[in-house]
Amino acid sequence: MRVVLAEDQFLLRDGLVRLLGSHGIEVVAAVAHGDEILDAIDEHRPDLTLLDLRLPPTFSDEGLRAAVEARTRAPGLPVVLLSQYVEQLYVQELLATGDSGVGYLLKDRVFDDVQFVAALRSVRDGGTVMDPDVVAVLMRRDTRRTVLERLTARELEVLARMAEGDANSVIAEKLVVTEKAVAKHINSILAKLDLPPSTTSSRRVAAVLTYLRG
Repeated sequence: MRVVLAEDQFLLRDGLVRLLGSHGIEVVAAVAHGDEILDAIDEHRPDLTLLDLRLPPTFSDEGLRAAVEARTRAPGLPVVLLSQYVEQLYVQELLATGDSGVGYLLKDRVFDDVQFVAALRSVRDGGTVMDPDVVAVLMRRDTRRTVLERLTARELEVLARMAEGDANSVIAEKLVVTEKAVAKHINSILAKLDLPPSTTSSRRVAAVLTYLRG
């Protein structure tokens, strides 16, 4: 996997380059300034772009703006935003750029390099991965009166785990049920959300997005 990285803090940027490299991921460009992101993406055509949300010159939303513009130019370009905070509006803007290949992770909740790299690969492959705190904030919206009301409490719990990027085996372990039970819940979720027949992976992404946008 080839990655364009944008992070203004030298130690974190260098650390990410080393960490990703140890997992066989090539950082083709590591920039520190918001104005450099789009040029790096245009030049290297990466498989994924990993962006700090707040970058110079204003330290506001340069990473988000670059992500939105990049996905406008190249629809579906996988993008993962790194932030220290849950910015609900920013999450919604990111999700509005497309139905696949997006992630929003919190820096201080990345505790495991294997899980972090797995999340990046999932987004690269078209998945949607959100930190559990991001999911929790989105769930507190008052506008959730949607098709999600068709789901049972257990199905919503499974869908929340899916939104966090968990595989069926991990969901089964966390909920103390069998993988077969998880698969049954997911099939029910997909049916209740009226998702058109397609590949299982794309229906799964669509279900997660329905949940996050609920």
